Amino acid sequence: MVDEFAHVVEALVFASDEPLSANIIKNILDSARTFGRVTVEAITGRIKALNKKYEEEGAGFHIVEIAGGFQFATKKEMAQWVSLLFKERARRKLTKSALETLAIIAYKQPITKPEIESIRGVNIDYVLHSLLEKELVTVIGRAETVGRPLLYGTTQKFLKVFNLKNLEDLPKLREIDEIIKEIRSRGAEEPIQLEISALTESPTDTDLPSNLTANTDEQ
Repeated sequence: MVDEFAHVVEALVFASDEPLSANIIKNILDSARTFGRVTVEAITGRIKALNKKYEEEGAGFHIVEIAGGFQFATKKEMAQWVSLLFKERARRKLTKSALETLAIIAYKQPITKPEIESIRGVNIDYVLHSLLEKELVTVIGRAETVGRPLLYGTTQKFLKVFNLKNLEDLPKLREIDEIIKEIRSRGAEEPIQLEISALTESPTDTDLPSNLTANTDEQ
């Protein structure tokens, strides 16, 4: 049944930048006391009803269960069109902030968003979203800590971009703050190549696609 309850669940899932668990949805609705006593079963039932509605309307998206929560996702039939969007976005340049965040994830994975922010000292919502869009990082699980935050790691695309067979091929680890200082030491107006030399002690001659050149326009 698609009622006001269902639309509230729909809005919460849509607004969340991470998979939203049924228990979190339940806690939110219980705190409002608008729908009386809410159960997890009622929430999952509404999500099924919403997906049925999307199917009947021929929508190009649905709600899927992933990483212990619910999230909107495009249907497989839309893959060819969505891939064109991501290819276009991949042409955008990476910023110094993105490189710093990528360096931290590469050497500290698996790592949570709060841990990355603790190292960088700034909010990384936009930067992390950008790296996820470019498929350089991905969600690889949840931490066994309070709230079970998502864990992030690098992807196969990351290995391909840096000409690495596996993560063991990453150059010798230096302190993250040293890596960040090296990235920040480049002039603000100087484009930054997304190359392994940004993360290593010895620069390499790795040739990378021009669409992965970073600029410094974003934070």
